[in-house]
Amino acid sequence: MTKEYKTVSEISGPLVFVERTEPVGFNELVEITMPNGDRRRGQVLDTSEDYVAVQVFEGTTGINRDASVKFLGETLKLPVSEDLLGRILSGSGDPLDGGPDVVPEERLDIEGAAINPWAREEPNEWIQTGISTIDGMNTLVRGQKLPIFSSSGLPHNDIALQIARQAQVRGTDEEFAVVFCAMGITHEESSQFMSQFEQTGALERAVVFLNLADDPAIERMITPRMALTAAEYLAYEHDYHVLVILTDMTNYCESLRQIGAAREEVPGRRGYPGYMYTDLAMLYERAGRIEGRDGTITQMPILTMPGGDITHPIPDLTGYITEGQLVVDRDLHQKGIYPPIDVLPSLSRLMEGGIGEGLTREDHGGVSDQCYAAYAEGKDLRGLVNIVGEEALSDRDQDYLDFADAFEDEFVRQGREEDRAIEETLGIGWELLAKLDTDELNRIDRENVETYHPELGSASPDESAADASGEELEAEA
Repeated sequence: MTKEYKTVSEISGPLVFVERTEPVGFNELVEITMPNGDRRRGQVLDTSEDYVAVQVFEGTTGINRDASVKFLGETLKLPVSEDLLGRILSGSGDPLDGGPDVVPEERLDIEGAAINPWAREEPNEWIQTGISTIDGMNTLVRGQKLPIFSSSGLPHNDIALQIARQAQVRGTDEEFAVVFCAMGITHEESSQFMSQFEQTGALERAVVFLNLADDPAIERMITPRMALTAAEYLAYEHDYHVLVILTDMTNYCESLRQIGAAREEVPGRRGYPGYMYTDLAMLYERAGRIEGRDGTITQMPILTMPGGDITHPIPDLTGYITEGQLVVDRDLHQKGIYPPIDVLPSLSRLMEGGIGEGLTREDHGGVSDQCYAAYAEGKDLRGLVNIVGEEALSDRDQDYLDFADAFEDEFVRQGREEDRAIEETLGIGWELLAKLDTDELNRIDRENVETYHPELGSASPDESAADASGEELEAEA
């Protein structure tokens, strides 16, 4: 029988320090009973010869030295089954949608198990998000970790919701699911997320975990682990292709710093704990493909860069661990362009393996490279225009300047409900490239130029056939 101890010696922020009474394990669950009979859950954060540090999920308000502590001898587990799909849960896994508790098939440790690097397969199949700046220029590949770098006041939550609604695996009848994990969000944002999922029908294939801003910081530490445990169960036990959206990782890291301060740890860069890199890696590296398993886990962490600083420790460390980034740009947002994703600093390092013939289309890589180069040159010319004026530009320079404006207005800009197929995205790219001289299209195979260019014959064989038949009819008449 588990013993109860009344040896609480100190309370500091979200932590309770208990005089050591028996051998306990790291991450072991703890039950704290207060004098009025209320019970709270906690987890062993650290141990020493004299004390055990317990992080309390529901906060330490009201806990005093008269509280009793019971060590439960097990770690925190998430009850899982396919019934998770369609549910909205709190950051600690409790139902928020008014439904019953999940009847579990299993109870899984939320820390998960490390993936053997030898068993990892290279990601090489793409996911269509319906957003041109992602699908066309920075393609998301199954098993990839592709974060979104944003700043306060930008519509990264809208982008996250749109991806959650529209993401799909094309050309297959394989099961696809979304695990949406929100950390440190306001009640208004929570209501928006819940209503969007329920109204659009996206909830049917999603599992949603919501941790609110006024929830304890400790709960924020376990929320992404809950979400990733659910994703691993769906992917590796039921062969789902799972897209995990984590927003906002900055709130998670702030909680990490808060707990480090409560433990009186020596801080690292800008006050964040020195082990933050390791902690983030333990989350991000739970994405991937495993040899012999049909299911996959793809991650899109979203983080707001403090002060818009991409060299801040959170985006900096995230960039080391993940395979690229999508950058949400304030200048595009101020122009009224949605989604304001700037393709120039954005990058998908695994894109090349997920596109091309048999996957997207054979001209995809060339169109992406050519649009990138033309847009970069057009943006550089905007700076020159500010100095010498537009009248001083050559005809070629004017074409590239016009291309940059049209690229932002037609390719980048799209509606919040607009779901573009990859063929539509590439078609818009070709319409824009047609504004340039064909001799400038030096990053695309000539065969693809002749096939897909809107003004070159083989791109529209039906029209050529119609013209030929019309001439024959006129001759007969």
